Amino acid sequence: MPSTALIPHVLDRLCYRYPSILVDSITECERGKRLVAIKNVTVNEEFFQGHFPGAPLLPAVLMLESLLQVAALLLLEREDRPPDMRVYLRGVNDAKFRRQVVPGDRLRLEISMGKRRSSLARAQGTAYVGEQIVAEAELLIGLRPDRTEIDSTAIVDPRAVIGEGTQIGPSAKIGPHVRIGNNVKIGASAVIDGWTEVGDDTEIYPFASIGLAPQDLKYQGEATKLVIGQRNIFREFVTINRGTRGGGGETRIGDRNLFMAYVHVAHDCHVGNDIIFGPQAMIGGHVTIEDYANISAASAVHQFCRVGQHAFIGGYSVVTKDALPYAKTVGSRPARIFGANTIGLMRRGISPDVIDKLKRTFRYLLQSKLNTTRALDKIQKDKSLACDEVQNIIDFIRTSQRGVILRRATRRAEEIMADE
Repeated sequence: MPSTALIPHVLDRLCYRYPSILVDSITECERGKRLVAIKNVTVNEEFFQGHFPGAPLLPAVLMLESLLQVAALLLLEREDRPPDMRVYLRGVNDAKFRRQVVPGDRLRLEISMGKRRSSLARAQGTAYVGEQIVAEAELLIGLRPDRTEIDSTAIVDPRAVIGEGTQIGPSAKIGPHVRIGNNVKIGASAVIDGWTEVGDDTEIYPFASIGLAPQDLKYQGEATKLVIGQRNIFREFVTINRGTRGGGGETRIGDRNLFMAYVHVAHDCHVGNDIIFGPQAMIGGHVTIEDYANISAASAVHQFCRVGQHAFIGGYSVVTKDALPYAKTVGSRPARIFGANTIGLMRRGISPDVIDKLKRTFRYLLQSKLNTTRALDKIQKDKSLACDEVQNIIDFIRTSQRGVILRRATRRAEEIMADE
């Protein structure tokens, strides 16, 4: 008999999204032939608010929908494997509704499978309250193969939700609480576990480890999350940990990010969009990295730090304070500011006028004899510097909890950078 816990995962294979689940439990099953399920009709169902105020009635169309969902469970259920088909309603014949269904009723939904072809199945559905028939109909159900490809050696928990068009390679492992979007590519021996959501069109290369428990001794196995947006690329041996209760319970990755080989992102990090992580970049827990940043190879960002938008962190750097937006931060003993990230800004389409304002802003911060507070006041009062990007730098510094990196590069270091 199909497990009741599998109901939402199987019904996710209905071609329309997102279905309201109208099946509470399964009581009888003859595989491929007959299925009996229960729907408890409660007054807190959303549709009762308008159907009808003061006289709540279960809509006839939802009665048919509940029968279709039971038929889908019968058609799609496969022992120990995710469904390989998707279903949709093609038609309804001889529908009869014999009495009203109201809050407090307990619907018994019975489906008997009739003739079935490769693309069409017929099912007879009957709904009871007690022993009285309240509705019956013949359902014509369309079937089409799921474009999902799962290698025979992959270990995919049947409770996992796998989107259409997703490809799962040899020996990959997908845990029970994982939700994977459409057209995701998962390489050989990759592991995705925990309460993890992976957005559409993401690529996960072989041996990546996504959503496993955080490396925090305070973590006690609670149900924390990892949420990944769309069109991200995780190369070989990347590790992304989910959150901890003390850190908000969630690690979040935005859209269109590139994680090169061996990158590690620890628990409770918040990563924005369009960010590039070079090979072996290491991101500590609770770090925030804003849009369009570039973290170069073998660099490390200390926990609780921020990296501002359009920031460039040079290779083998160690970031122990907040790294300024729009700036080049390079070095390890300690990291220093090498002015505006001019090349990166030009590549992102930032206008030359704005880049010039940013350069002048960094001169105030790094080359003037003013302390940080007075430099910020000067920048704020200089009307020729007024733009959103400069204001972002001011706000970034003033809201910093760990302090920001404002150490200017030495002349010798600038010459070496220029030579490279």
